[in-house]
Amino acid sequence: MKAPASAPTPASGQEPHETRWLTDEEQRVWRSFMEGVTLLDDHLDRQLQRDAGMPHVYYGLLVKLAEAPRRQLRMTELAMLAKITRSRLSHAIARLEKNGWVRREDCPDDKRGQFAVLTEEGFEVLRQTAPGHVEAVRQAVFDRLSPEQQKSLGEIMRIVAEGLQPTEAGADLPWLR
Repeated sequence: MKAPASAPTPASGQEPHETRWLTDEEQRVWRSFMEGVTLLDDHLDRQLQRDAGMPHVYYGLLVKLAEAPRRQLRMTELAMLAKITRSRLSHAIARLEKNGWVRREDCPDDKRGQFAVLTEEGFEVLRQTAPGHVEAVRQAVFDRLSPEQQKSLGEIMRIVAEGLQPTEAGADLPWLR
């Protein structure tokens, strides 16, 4: 972002500070990144809607459950792994239950806790959908990058993700909302 013509003043009680505006090159990188993320998310969402009638986020939930022991996870853990709010997870699981792909089970050692469990039907949908999804990811990302670029992308995104997941108490993270 470039400095606006008239920069806003800080809220009452805050010390004024110098805004570190993006350079032209940083702005170019940022806008390219945002455009790429938006287009990639749309591309994968359309592919999954076409092939399986589900959005990308639902596919991600099925994958997390398929990779879990006994194909089940506590709802709170699934929200954390998916990086979504508990409310959004609850809505998604309700839709997946309606399709017969997931079921909820009460937690035997915690009366308030629930597990999301991938059903055989859900596993079969995932098994049938995965090849097309992997091909869409490969064509959109990996086929366009050299091995060195792939490694750099992985390292960069790991650094960004780590910086956005503070570990201190009271951190504002989606799965805690």
